Amino acid sequence: MSIKLAEQLRQGTTKSHSMAENVSFVKSFLGGVVDKKSYRQLVANLYFVYMAIEEQMLINKNHRLIQPIYFPQLNRQSSLEKDLLYYYGVNWKDEIYMSEATQMYVKRIHAVGASQPELLVAHAYTRYMGDLSGGQILKKIAQGAMNLTDGRGLAFYDFQEISDDSEFKNHYRNQLDSIPVNQEQISDIIAEANIAFTLNMKMFQELNSNLLKIMLMLFVNAISNLKINTKLFQKDISLSK
Repeated sequence: MSIKLAEQLRQGTTKSHSMAENVSFVKSFLGGVVDKKSYRQLVANLYFVYMAIEEQMLINKNHRLIQPIYFPQLNRQSSLEKDLLYYYGVNWKDEIYMSEATQMYVKRIHAVGASQPELLVAHAYTRYMGDLSGGQILKKIAQGAMNLTDGRGLAFYDFQEISDDSEFKNHYRNQLDSIPVNQEQISDIIAEANIAFTLNMKMFQELNSNLLKIMLMLFVNAISNLKINTKLFQKDISLSK
């Protein structure tokens, strides 16, 4: 009987996937509320994450459990570099940094790549399949919310070497199912995928904190402006008497 790794991964991460979607930053994003400053930090965080994933996938590309899903056309590092140039300018390399949650995520990727390369399957699945599945929807939301009418700043969502997302996803699932794993290894990969979702959630929660600070600042500024306008109005009334 064949082992359907793709389906077991999907079912085994359903709860984590739902929890990730309910983080306030993600809910705000899906609702069309996207703060540009928080978004560019997300782009920077993802740059470090994908750099780690793609480095470890390259190192382990000939590993018998990695080789079936090694697709360089999925790589996001160069696309994210284009977006970082747009959001931070020519000195973007000096401007970006790894947040605390991102450091934890990157450290985990390098650790499994060095000691248990088969668990990279979980990290590749969690990120790339998510990008392919919801990428175009998120692109439209980001484009509208940040008024990116010229399409710049959205390279992350463009898989230029993949002509048909749905067809590629089906191929990727078939390749997952072809990986020579036993049930114990599948359990380990599913557990690692849930860890990957948790690490993603921690990154989103950090961004949510930043968004709340910005919203509070805007609220305070709005109140201050209201008080100033009220005083000016009262002054005008008194002068007109």
